[in-house]
Amino acid sequence: MSLELILLENIQEFAHQYGYWAIFLGILLENLGLPIPGETVTLVGGFLAGSDELSYWLVLGVAVTGAVIGANCGYWIGKLGGWPFLLQIGKIFRISEEKLLNIKEQFSQNAAKAVFFGRFFALLRIFAAPLAGIAEMPFGKFFAYNLAGATAWASLMVTLAFFAGKVISLEQLVAWVGQFAIVAVLILAALILVPIWLESRQVKRAAGE
Repeated sequence: MSLELILLENIQEFAHQYGYWAIFLGILLENLGLPIPGETVTLVGGFLAGSDELSYWLVLGVAVTGAVIGANCGYWIGKLGGWPFLLQIGKIFRISEEKLLNIKEQFSQNAAKAVFFGRFFALLRIFAAPLAGIAEMPFGKFFAYNLAGATAWASLMVTLAFFAGKVISLEQLVAWVGQFAIVAVLILAALILVPIWLESRQVKRAAGE
């Protein structure tokens, strides 16, 4: 039996035992930065709702609530202590403070998009909130985009599992969503890295001239 199936069975068992609390805590802990598969937890909740073991609306409600509270905590962690920590990390990897300030400024310009769309990417779902805090994104603006992103993401995951779970197995559903997530991350990386690469080439050509 694969590790993924063992993990999925453990999540199912936990959800059977603790119901909505399992979904709430799983998503909350992932948003706090712990290696919890929040996406799988949400799919399990939607699947159980589709099997009439849980309420669709309550699963959706606890998923959104857990995501919002967890990200809010991440935001304040980043705002209150994230920048000094980032500077220490920069020293370890020999990244200058000037470079970090430039990255901070670039993130600040796209913070709203990162907070909203980051919900749909595993790594961004963990790091977008602390980075928004580090970038000093106004909390009111952060909260609005965080709530909107959490609602959109949870609605998609719970609804997908609710209906798809009636015709395919949970294992197959989780596998398909995982494969889609990998493709989405690759596309996102290309959208970020390709323009940076093209810009660096233009700078080198200009310097050569």
